[in-house]
Amino acid sequence: MEHSNLHKLPLMDFRGRVAIITGGSRGIGREVVLALARRGASVVIAAKTTEPHPTLPGTIYTVAQEARDAGGKALAVKTDLRDVESMRNCVEQTVKKFGRIDILINNASALWWQNIQDTPIKRYDLITQINARGTFFMTKLCLPHMERNNFGRVITMSPPISNVVGAFAGRTAYNISKFGMTMVALGVAAEYAGKNITGHSLWPATIIESLASINFELGARDAWRKATILSDATLAIISESKEFNGRQLIDDT
Repeated sequence: MEHSNLHKLPLMDFRGRVAIITGGSRGIGREVVLALARRGASVVIAAKTTEPHPTLPGTIYTVAQEARDAGGKALAVKTDLRDVESMRNCVEQTVKKFGRIDILINNASALWWQNIQDTPIKRYDLITQINARGTFFMTKLCLPHMERNNFGRVITMSPPISNVVGAFAGRTAYNISKFGMTMVALGVAAEYAGKNITGHSLWPATIIESLASINFELGARDAWRKATILSDATLAIISESKEFNGRQLIDDT
């Protein structure tokens, strides 16, 4: 896999830093885990998949081993973002093993692109529980540890908040949940300004090749990009100073 652009980015020394990555067992989350591990970070894979799935490769344990093989320390913690106690356990296990939390990548997300009329209440509840609510509480649980160490980087994998009416066609429920994630990042930026704790959202300019994009047949495949563009951008954002804060970022800009 190509990583030729990494030397162009002014990256910090990630040794001694501890990162929790939700949804880290596959796709974008896995790439972020491995990118951090290659730079020497200790990574926590917080996701639900503990057993191999016939159509979904990867578990929290296989990715943890990949991270160790890449040079980082790793912890796999089964985490359900619909369950606050599960998230609390993840944070407690992280601090017990590594003693701190520096970075939170809110990557876990449920996808749903359908019209209002075609959105069942159960589906609405699922995506808002995982995306907006899960991101909010996971962030809430990590922030005291970041404040204790005077360093924190929170990144939500979510889109810039849009007021373009057309952006809502077929995605109203999804946008509610994903803009909620972005609002968490902006809330962190506002509430912790000047404390060396920053919040940003990060979103791809075009569809990222993943099992979700394949299964949901999202757009034309020739426009897809690899998940490494997001992991590269993530490393660069984390490496920025505390003055760089509260941005709604697109991966290639």
